[in-house]
Amino acid sequence: MTNLKGKTAIITGSTSGIGLGIAQGLAGAGVNIVINGFGDEAEIENIGKELESKDIKAIYHGADMTKPDEIEDLIKTANSEFGSVDILVNNAGIQFVSPVEDFPSEKWDAIIAINMSSAFHTIRHALPLMKKQGWGRIINIASSHGLVASPYKSAYVTAKHGIMGLTKTIALECAEDNVTVNAICPGYVKTPLVEGQIADTAKVRGITEDEVINDVLLKAQWTKKFVETDQLAELTLFLCSDAAQNMTGGHIPIDGGWTAA
Repeated sequence: MTNLKGKTAIITGSTSGIGLGIAQGLAGAGVNIVINGFGDEAEIENIGKELESKDIKAIYHGADMTKPDEIEDLIKTANSEFGSVDILVNNAGIQFVSPVEDFPSEKWDAIIAINMSSAFHTIRHALPLMKKQGWGRIINIASSHGLVASPYKSAYVTAKHGIMGLTKTIALECAEDNVTVNAICPGYVKTPLVEGQIADTAKVRGITEDEVINDVLLKAQWTKKFVETDQLAELTLFLCSDAAQNMTGGHIPIDGGWTAA
């Protein structure tokens, strides 16, 4: 296994769900962690303590992913604190479910900003640091919705398709710099975001939440199982390893067979 001990990772949207699971996985491999996201102050402090129990250093930066200046400060702070930015995981995301004719424009703007544009801003500040040191891993958490569409999710699907294009483009730009850029495309993961989506979808479609889980979400996943956050963490660790050094510009589905159908 590649030795990642002492490297530094920034994971956006890492105070819960997928991002937190990836932070825990990287911390277990000896990677120092910059966590980011919204949440209760005491809860975030406990997350930091839990990560540091793995014999690494963790700091929190509350950058709002809709604000480019705060995103720039996130990258600068990580580099100042740890002396490098080695791994960047763009995970921050929000969701809103609505028919397009009723979709609030402010929700569209927020989803595009957080789910897509924030990755552009983190990459443009982190990539020069990675190029300078001659090593880096950028991992964008896309979605099965970066490969296929679902109704009532126009902003989310658009943003995730955009992340796929960004991943491919940046991978080509830094292909000779020992920096890889890949996208992970999870199916449905049981996170607070998805739990909220279950309730929203039930309301929009006029069905029960159990029907949403069984007949809408897991219907698409042929394994009939939600993806686990620790599975995403293990995949992230692999993409950071030497074994994956020639994998770049790719998208890796982990979706129970959803996009194979």
